[in-house]
Amino acid sequence: MKKPIVSIIIRTKNEERWITSCLQSIFKQSYKNFEIIIVDNQSNDKTLEKAKQFKISKILHIKDYLPGKALNLGIENSKGKYIVCLSAHAIPINNNWLKFFVKAVEENPKFAGVYGRQEPMSFSTDSDKRDMFIVFGLDRKIQSNDSFFHNANSIIRKNVWNKIKFDSKVTNIEDRLWAQKILNKGYKILYEPKASVYHFHGIHQDGNIKRLNNVINIIEASQKKYKPGKINPKIKKII
Repeated sequence: MKKPIVSIIIRTKNEERWITSCLQSIFKQSYKNFEIIIVDNQSNDKTLEKAKQFKISKILHIKDYLPGKALNLGIENSKGKYIVCLSAHAIPINNNWLKFFVKAVEENPKFAGVYGRQEPMSFSTDSDKRDMFIVFGLDRKIQSNDSFFHNANSIIRKNVWNKIKFDSKVTNIEDRLWAQKILNKGYKILYEPKASVYHFHGIHQDGNIKRLNNVINIIEASQKKYKPGKINPKIKKII
């Protein structure tokens, strides 16, 4: 039985430092039936020059970049049954990374998306290492309510994406917003630690304040049940 095609979407913006290692690891995978689509955000370094040394199916160009918008563009031009979303600076750790992803998503038709482990590089900052070690553990888990999801290293079902696309207007966490929508429809999210990558920065990008503010604003706006604490912050004495 022929294995299904997997479309690997890689978003790039001046990734010349990483793109060769990323693509080399992909082309060493034991699972061979895949295509690679690069969605480039106006790189002005050697990212695309290096990428063209590999068998890339399509290189798409995007202006006015937003993460969900770029992913939707790549997926619209894909032919795979499954879609892998991979950061250009995420490098699959072993040759079975893609096989683990496909096996996991095929395990249960209710698994709309699977995200994998992220491990730091030796020269990642301590804060990024902390984030990755804490968030991406060794235990596999199924999420029915928790909408955490991460498109630096994930696989989704294209037939689910056809119904629920990524938000093309938000500046951050398009992955979590998508996950919440599919959970509301009765699907599930799976965390598969075997599908692991090296990732330079953590999920909070070394404490970038502007990104942090954007993420919190989006999360609070999307959480209908969220009720912040009512204690007056000016009260100094607690009785």
